Amino acid sequence: MSGVVAARPEVAGENVSRLSFTPAALALIEQLWAQHGPLMFHQSGGCCDGSAPMCYQAGEFRTGGQDVLLGTLELPPLPPLPPLPPLPTEAGAGTPSPVAREIPFWMSREQFGVWAHTHLTVDTVPGRGSGFSLEAPEGKRFLIRSRLL
Repeated sequence: MSGVVAARPEVAGENVSRLSFTPAALALIEQLWAQHGPLMFHQSGGCCDGSAPMCYQAGEFRTGGQDVLLGTLELPPLPPLPPLPPLPTEAGAGTPSPVAREIPFWMSREQFGVWAHTHLTVDTVPGRGSGFSLEAPEGKRFLIRSRLL
C-alpha cells in the first residue's frame, strides 16, 4: 500500500513494525488532533464496534495488564508557539522547540493472541463509527486491514 506510515514497534523483542496507517487515516487523525488534542487508539476485538479500532483523547481509555502496546504513531511535530514577551524581571525564555506528537495504539491481550501473526493497517471508510470513538461525528470510521506476517 503506497504512502502508509509505519508505527514505532512497541512489543517487547520486536524491531519491525506490525502496525501502519494509510494516508486517509492520517488525514482523519490530524483533523481529530486539531479538534481534541493528544489521542490514543484501542482495539478490543469484541463484536460489533469492538472489532474496530477506537480513537480516544489520550488517557480517556484506561489500559492495564490486559492490554498490549502494539505501536506508537509518530506524527510530524507541530510548530512551536511563538514565545511570550518576557516579564520585566525575566531574561527571556529562549527559543521554543517543536511539540512532539505520539499516539499509542493498544490492543487487548486476548485479541493480540489471535492477531499475533498479522500486520495491521489502520484505514478509514465512509460510515459512522462507534459513539465512543472520536471520528463518529465525522462521517468516517476507522477500520483494520490485516495481512499475515
